[in-house]
Amino acid sequence: MLTIETLARFQFAMTTIFHFFFVPLSVGMVLMTAIMETIYVKTGDEKWKKRTKFFGSIMLLSFAVGVVTGIIQEFQFGMNWSDYSRYVGDIFGAPLAVEALLAFFLESTFLGVWMFGWDKLGKKLHNATLWIVFVGTFLSSLWILAANSWMQNPVGYEVKGGRATLTSFSALLTNPQTILEFSHVATGFLVTGGFVVAGISAYQILKNREIDMFKPVLRLGLLVALIGAVGNFVAGDQQMIEVKNSQPMKFAATEGVYETTPDPAAWDMVAFFNEADHKEVFGIQIPYMLSILTYHRPSGSVEGMNEINAQLQKKYPDVAKEIGGNFFPPVTVLFWTFRIMAGLSMLMILLSALGLFWTRKKKPSLYENKFGLQVYRWMLFAPFLAITSGWLVTELGRYPWTVYGLFTIKDSVSPNVSVGSLLFSNIVYFFLFCFLGAVMVYFTLQRMKQGVEGAETAYVSLDSFSQENFASSSKEDSEIQKETDEKGVDK
Repeated sequence: MLTIETLARFQFAMTTIFHFFFVPLSVGMVLMTAIMETIYVKTGDEKWKKRTKFFGSIMLLSFAVGVVTGIIQEFQFGMNWSDYSRYVGDIFGAPLAVEALLAFFLESTFLGVWMFGWDKLGKKLHNATLWIVFVGTFLSSLWILAANSWMQNPVGYEVKGGRATLTSFSALLTNPQTILEFSHVATGFLVTGGFVVAGISAYQILKNREIDMFKPVLRLGLLVALIGAVGNFVAGDQQMIEVKNSQPMKFAATEGVYETTPDPAAWDMVAFFNEADHKEVFGIQIPYMLSILTYHRPSGSVEGMNEINAQLQKKYPDVAKEIGGNFFPPVTVLFWTFRIMAGLSMLMILLSALGLFWTRKKKPSLYENKFGLQVYRWMLFAPFLAITSGWLVTELGRYPWTVYGLFTIKDSVSPNVSVGSLLFSNIVYFFLFCFLGAVMVYFTLQRMKQGVEGAETAYVSLDSFSQENFASSSKEDSEIQKETDEKGVDK
């Protein structure tokens, strides 16, 4: 059934997922481009300059689309979630303002300097501008995630006059959820940048396009991806331990645990559920594994959703009446998306390590293996699927809250929107995002067809007051004047 709440949630989810395709892509590509330029500065090898410009042009495309989708996302706070914005505005305003006024302007300003500063700044100074952009993107992510983490685990606040107000800015930044969420997302940036660069390089090698140009970049991408994937796995493990303590219902749902497990606890590798009756109907279990994953030891019980639901009904009786006593999140979605995320994380660690082994100097067999190159080509999309799955777990697992334990989804929706307006805007946004995505893919493919050599003139001088432009304009004016005089003579 189409309701205001359902359509508003779908619209925000659609915008967030599409926007977050480009956030890790942009940050990851900034890092990879900065590393390539640093190699160029250190070695003086012009090939690395060409590689920097090639991947830098793709990075700029991702920035352009990411900014557009981010603006659309922020507008929705006022359009569809005005009651939520009113409730948390005093808290959300601080990190979002810092993100816009400091981090975003930092990265956008120095990105412009980097774009137009080729051959105008010294090599080291020009390279430094891109590292500043990278720092700016990381700071942007930190402030956004600080706001999101407060929704997961509200700290440093008090409620006055029906609104949450911030009492400790330091508590916002030292929130355990902020630290773990930022670590998990930041390492995801490295994975994304590494696999995108490696995937593009593998594709170019398959197409026999400037093979020697892309071999070193493929290996560089896999190295960064391996570092990021290992860090991401560790950060994700620590974050789930925190989730078990702060949001036990979410944790139990990701593991499909309806009834409190015995000690030790078996882990469901595959399972199916009857969500209406709140029970598992089929599962393939591995003994001890859930205890090991949860407590890092082969013992320990995990509390089930049915018991947690009863506790939440007692703790939040008013909310229980509002939602019919059902604090259960969408278990099937959380169970499988969590496994997709974790499975891809393990796969990316394995393939990045194997890729480095297969591209070693003594026996670089991967470059001649078409099947292997195809695998790494398609692995380009793995980080995006893993990150999207992770965000679904993070956001859907918080049901029925927008701010955990404080403010519900139902109370957050704007009171003056209609089903018709939301349905129309959902359709418009859907086709807009499809168009933007198609534009991004088209121009990326065009960039790839042009190759590294084609990127040599990607950053031409756009200075309208340059001597070259003046000389060109004067020449054109002289030719036009000559043609005019000749026509006058003919007459």
